[in-house]
Amino acid sequence: MKNKNNLTNLIRGGIQRSNFSETSESLFLTSGFVYKTAEEAEKSFKEEKERFMYSRFGNPTVDTFQKRMALLEGAEACWATSSGMSALFTILMSYLKKGDRVVSSRALFGSCHFVITEILPRFGIEIKLVDGTNINQWESALKKKTKIVFFETPSNPCLEIVDIKNVSKLAHKSGAKVVVDNVFATPILQRPLEFGADIIMYSATKHIDGQGRVLGGTILSDEKFCKNVIKPFIRNTGPSISPFNAWVLLKGLETLDLRIKKQVENTKEILKFLKKNEYVDKIYYPFDENFPQYELAKKQMKDGGTIISFELTSKKKLEKKTSFKFLNKLKLIDISNNLGDSKTLITHPCTTTHHRLSNTEKKQLGINENMVRLSVGLEEVNDIIEDINSSIKKTFTK
Repeated sequence: MKNKNNLTNLIRGGIQRSNFSETSESLFLTSGFVYKTAEEAEKSFKEEKERFMYSRFGNPTVDTFQKRMALLEGAEACWATSSGMSALFTILMSYLKKGDRVVSSRALFGSCHFVITEILPRFGIEIKLVDGTNINQWESALKKKTKIVFFETPSNPCLEIVDIKNVSKLAHKSGAKVVVDNVFATPILQRPLEFGADIIMYSATKHIDGQGRVLGGTILSDEKFCKNVIKPFIRNTGPSISPFNAWVLLKGLETLDLRIKKQVENTKEILKFLKKNEYVDKIYYPFDENFPQYELAKKQMKDGGTIISFELTSKKKLEKKTSFKFLNKLKLIDISNNLGDSKTLITHPCTTTHHRLSNTEKKQLGINENMVRLSVGLEEVNDIIEDINSSIKKTFTK
């Protein structure tokens, strides 16, 4: 069933009821499927008959999740994977070969950075990193034929915004497919396909689940790419999502819009507090009027998102001691490297999500030891603010 309104798609998109006519989406916990005859099995393996064969290849619950995600994103097709990182690795390894070239924004989640800069070169793939906010660097890098362009927008953890429309135009002239990691924005706040991107990836572990329960990832693109490139790779290498995880993510989608709107509302209240606090040096949030790319963010995103990063004041040099003291004094907010959860979570990117980067790379990205990344949840916002305020006072006053 295809509905015009995405709010309806979040609830009803892709529903396939069994002969029992259940209300909730069915959970098919099965590894395989049976055939009525040997001839039917043969035709299925030859792809002359379309049906479920093995849950590594496809599963009714997973299929419902994929169809719902495609409707939500406005994509022709979707493939679900076991995690966000398996989604990225599947895209890259299914499409690239020795001698190909990838141009990527430098501002990446630590594991994405590792895959791009450490794993791909082992297969003879050329890598070029650019400042994602600098269109001139993109233009220069894309003068040479390129196979894939990859970036996060907003980026982790400094929330840099990449101009999807103009980078996509440059990429397509170079023969490249544009892959956008849309995790921070979510499909509720940003739809990169509408700005010219070719492939969207998610860690569904984050906002789509939103309650810290399961891992999952998605790849969204046109039917041709998903069928000819992604499908054979997933079927034969096995980065498949479990039916149970797909079912949990389906239930997460039902409240995604409600959760995102409330979390954004909370985030903006926290932003107001942080801007007035004398112990906060710098704030990173796309819909803050002082954010360097505020106007671009407004063009691409419906709102600023649920993540806000900020730097604590240090009268001495930049040091993690200040950040650690602040984190350790928090009572309500949990220290966790996850994000997009209904619970407010905080982490120290320099020593967690981006710890593998060299000091030079961290400096290039603006990730210093006084920065913390806050993923805002659904708690009463005054309780979140009070916890931050209390911890700051204990950190900076005797």
